[in-house]
Amino acid sequence: MFPIGDDNSSVRVVPYVVYALIAVNVAVYLLQAAAGDSFTYAWSAVPAEITTGVDIVRPVTIQAGGESYRIPHYPGPAPIYLTLLSSMFMHGSLMHLGGNMLYLWIFGDQIEDLLGHWRFLAFYVVCGLVADFAHILPDPGSVIPTLGASGAIAGVLGAYLVKFPRNRVRVLMLRFITAVPAVVVLGLWFVFQFVSQMAEGPAGGGVAYLAHIGGFLAGVALVFVFAIGQTAPEAA
Repeated sequence: MFPIGDDNSSVRVVPYVVYALIAVNVAVYLLQAAAGDSFTYAWSAVPAEITTGVDIVRPVTIQAGGESYRIPHYPGPAPIYLTLLSSMFMHGSLMHLGGNMLYLWIFGDQIEDLLGHWRFLAFYVVCGLVADFAHILPDPGSVIPTLGASGAIAGVLGAYLVKFPRNRVRVLMLRFITAVPAVVVLGLWFVFQFVSQMAEGPAGGGVAYLAHIGGFLAGVALVFVFAIGQTAPEAA
């Protein structure tokens, strides 16, 4: 069940912040491609750096599954905590970028319309930070870098689920395109994240499912705070 669009007929404003976020994410990915691994590893968020405040500037070798892995590290920004923000706009591949931006494009405009431009931007960043810490806290000594907009976008999905549960979302299912309620699409997305995390366990497998879960739950809760005083559009 792959979302390709939604009913945004009730949207009242041009989602400038969504457009800007997509543009910044694409620009940073192009910068990553041009600057190479030294830039990507320097500006990604590393749990051990965040919990100690100490920038790791040399490669680190770790043991996992009986194998040794060399993790590159390069000098990052000062203070190193800036990587919590920079990592939200970085991606590991074109597919990683494309998938995240598609979800932001589909679901972000409704939440920006609900919250207003500046509140939406603040909401997005806060959800991303919560997602970062949801990933970091279970393994604060990890030296494995993390990057991606998924945690912040998960917050948008959580907000969409509770504010527009009946809105119709167009999905590609097998070879057919059909429309189903958002609560089904986003509910299944969350269940997949939870089941995947349980299956992989603490070691993980290259995807920060805990960041997705943390960002989503943050969005579910925080949208009510950020929406205080705002007038919601009529649900479709």
